[in-house]
Amino acid sequence: MTTPQQQLDAWIDAHFDEEVKFLQELIRVPTDTPPGNNTPHAERTAELLAAMGLNAEKHAVPEAEVKAAGLETITNLIVRRRFGGGGKTIALNAHGDVVPPGEGWTHDPYGGEVVDGKIYGRAAAVSKCDIANFTFAIRALESLGAPLKGGVELHVTYDEEYGGEVGPAWLLDKGLTKPDLMIAAGFSYQVVVAHNGCLQLEVTVHGDMAHAAIPDSGTDALQGAVHILNALYALNADYLKVTSKVEGITHPYLNVGQISGGTNTNVIPGKVVLKVDRRMIPEEDPIEVEAALRRTIAEAAASFQPPRGGRAISVDVKRILLARALKPLPGNKPLVAALQKHASELFGEAIPAVGTPLYTDVRIYGEHGIPGVIYGAGPRTVRESNAKRADENLVLEDLRRATKVVARTLLDLLQAA
Repeated sequence: MTTPQQQLDAWIDAHFDEEVKFLQELIRVPTDTPPGNNTPHAERTAELLAAMGLNAEKHAVPEAEVKAAGLETITNLIVRRRFGGGGKTIALNAHGDVVPPGEGWTHDPYGGEVVDGKIYGRAAAVSKCDIANFTFAIRALESLGAPLKGGVELHVTYDEEYGGEVGPAWLLDKGLTKPDLMIAAGFSYQVVVAHNGCLQLEVTVHGDMAHAAIPDSGTDALQGAVHILNALYALNADYLKVTSKVEGITHPYLNVGQISGGTNTNVIPGKVVLKVDRRMIPEEDPIEVEAALRRTIAEAAASFQPPRGGRAISVDVKRILLARALKPLPGNKPLVAALQKHASELFGEAIPAVGTPLYTDVRIYGEHGIPGVIYGAGPRTVRESNAKRADENLVLEDLRRATKVVARTLLDLLQAA
């Protein structure tokens, strides 16, 4: 006798070519963030979903809020599927925004090209693949026609790269959704139950612009910035001594990802801007981390010695992102158990529940009291998929099996509700 799980698997196998084509269409509409003009992708996604009988509510974020977040346009999508009275509502969240492709590609970053069992393109692995994964898991569940309780929501949001404030946070704060449990986009070989936090600061160093032929007439903001940079990077040696108790997470880390300043080659720079990224382990207090960073910057600025006759540098520090760490909520256990059970069976190996040094939108659901985990289509590590690098790709067999895992998990949770 065929089991419901086998029926789900068979439906996904029979419709897998369609799932791949859907993912190709998602890849072919760019969602580079910045600049973050992502409403065209939402419109195309809604159109593709409608063709499959899935009505997507379009929730356009007001222009002023989008601009304040540093983006251009955002329309978030919610697909709601109710299967019966009572029970829990399970949200499936994947983000459509992605970093720009950059250089070094040997495949069209917006082509969705399939070669040797892999699909290539920006967001093929993070996380347009899970828009496809979650969509076809919902469709497979519907195909059973089984009596179930509760419902499923698909959330397609568009500012994960910028912190989620006008994506999931906006939907939750507006009361547009309030699920009981949630699964966020991830990879196939682990269930992620905790992740790092991230603090990003913009540090503006002010000097005194001058002609390069008479450097003593000004104060070089770049030299001041280098002095501050050395103080910041020296912190990484101390961070190695701070370890997390969460498996999969090691220690804090600081990186300066962007530097800009100066006006011309023959001019002493009068202003330099640094953008600092500080990863925080779950055990750290973000307020204390930020205060300590600000102290380091202030002390370094005060100790910088300008050239004779030059004035001291000054520094402005602005927070541009605070993404708190994800800490496991007790209610996530049914999710973890079901995902581990089915993933272990379908992938033929033990699937651990671990932490990750990344940060994602799942923390926002956690902050609203909604237990969640990270699970989706992809390899064991970010590096294997080239996520955020040239030739990002996804092994299609991982997509197929992950879709089955999610569909089976939904069935377990809605049957048991």
